[in-house]
Amino acid sequence: MSGRLSSLPYFEKWLILGILLGVVAGFASTVFYLLLHVFEYIFITRFVGMSYPHPLGEGGTLNFTFHPGNFILVPVSLMIGGLISGLVVYTFAPEAEGHGTDAAIKAYHYLQGKVRWVVIPVKIFASAVTIGSGGSAGREGPTAQFSSGVGSVIADLLKLSPEDRRRALAVGIGAGIGTIFKTPIGGALLASEILYKRDLEPELIYPGLIASSVGYTIFGIIFGFTPVFGYYTGTFNPMRLPLYALLGVISGLLAILYVKSFYGISGLFKRLKLPNHVKPMIGGGLAGLLTLLFPEVMGTGYGWINLAEFERFSSFYSPVLPVLLLLALLPLVKILATSLSIGSGGSGGVFAPGLFIGAFLGADVGLIFHYLFPSLVPNIAPFVIIGMMSFFAAAGKVPLSVIVMVTEMTSSLQLLPGAMIAVAISYLVSGNYTIYRSQVPTRRDSPAHKSEYEIPVMQRLKVGQCKRYDIRVSPSTTVEVALKVMLDNNFLSLPVVDESSRFIGIVYYRDIEGKNPLDQVGRYVMRGSPHVSPQSSLEQAWEIMALNRSRWVAVVDKGIFQGMVTMDSLLALYEHEVRALTDTSRDT
Repeated sequence: MSGRLSSLPYFEKWLILGILLGVVAGFASTVFYLLLHVFEYIFITRFVGMSYPHPLGEGGTLNFTFHPGNFILVPVSLMIGGLISGLVVYTFAPEAEGHGTDAAIKAYHYLQGKVRWVVIPVKIFASAVTIGSGGSAGREGPTAQFSSGVGSVIADLLKLSPEDRRRALAVGIGAGIGTIFKTPIGGALLASEILYKRDLEPELIYPGLIASSVGYTIFGIIFGFTPVFGYYTGTFNPMRLPLYALLGVISGLLAILYVKSFYGISGLFKRLKLPNHVKPMIGGGLAGLLTLLFPEVMGTGYGWINLAEFERFSSFYSPVLPVLLLLALLPLVKILATSLSIGSGGSGGVFAPGLFIGAFLGADVGLIFHYLFPSLVPNIAPFVIIGMMSFFAAAGKVPLSVIVMVTEMTSSLQLLPGAMIAVAISYLVSGNYTIYRSQVPTRRDSPAHKSEYEIPVMQRLKVGQCKRYDIRVSPSTTVEVALKVMLDNNFLSLPVVDESSRFIGIVYYRDIEGKNPLDQVGRYVMRGSPHVSPQSSLEQAWEIMALNRSRWVAVVDKGIFQGMVTMDSLLALYEHEVRALTDTSRDT
């Protein structure tokens, strides 16, 4: 079957593979979702005695209940969850640490889509424990990594080519995320967009649509098809477009802070001289201390986003802070809590925290505009939704897919014009900062496409990398000596260089043959002769030699003679580079 499948045309092959990947991603996401709720029940409901809001689109309620006396147990819950997660990950699959999506992107670009099968159960279990115990993390990263692992394993079982294995891995990323978020179109786009900062993988869209729709259908049959954040019923008002543009600027700046904070704290934990499996426990404990003042940052936070949409601010809780100050600080606290929970090596995603941060940034900006322009901004729901889009589009470098995903999660097209403006601006403002460090700028920069975009070797290699020979004569050298040097080196010409090593020109055999042996070659030098610099390409050097029918060319830098390169030295460097490229290709 595998040989027959590999030989099928592209669309037929990926119709079959897309369905297969979608089925497996759908059931794997279902197992993960159920396991997450099991651990949440064990840690949060039973151990802590708390119930925090869950989005209406997932059949949850927006009630927040807790026993004040048990609140101190929240950090304990996160520490236990972090320790269990760390032990499982660092014992069985260290590559499953962190937010997962980045590991999947790295496998696509650098590992030919290879993911060990053990990553799949480890990522499902460890992430369910981290999030279920209250860790500030999302479901997207784990789903992306274990679904990409499914794609890789299926490709190996079917003995597909390395190219198809990479595609299967990327399609798995999109199918998993599209399934768990109930966003099949957005998931398909995400599969092609999340790999790059400034590019798309167009060949992944078709199989991504197949796989995401199948996975979404399976997941929806079990858990319902209601959009995660319900239905937004507001109407579009073009007068608010400048306000959305300003929100885009702020989102882009905060996205930079998110990336810097996450990797700054991650770097601190990496430098800690402690066992790796202990670090998620410490990070979880520190994040748990934050939840004593800001319980809203626990888990994915989707229920709190719903409450912000509906402006039910009385449901928000802090033992000491007034609600407006609480709302103002939530984006920053969520950044810190996520950096501690996941940056310490805990297992969970950064997408859901990104949506939370963007939503509450939008809520804060929306409240300001509501007080300034109450008739123009009667409610803040549009800013909450567009804040989600603009913030994570900038942080994750996924503008198109995030616009589509949040549109699917709210089931409304009314905010598209404002969202597109805010996203375009935030994406621009955030520059090259990305929460996914394994992203490369474009397809041209990906090792997966090296053969397609490879600059010819002779153009890429520089003369300065080549072996050079210091063979020269001076203007005062006699014809007799010059002819002997030519004969000894089998050259028909020589570079003429003065006592200050300045390149003067070339003396040719044809011009001095038969001349007085005691004449000085300075009388016969050809000035203005072509030469190259150390920065010139091998191709340029080769062309000069071919044009002048010479076996060498002078290397000159700012008028100073640096030696000569020969056809033999050029060919030696070229062959060495080709062998290195061939060996690398075999290894991968």
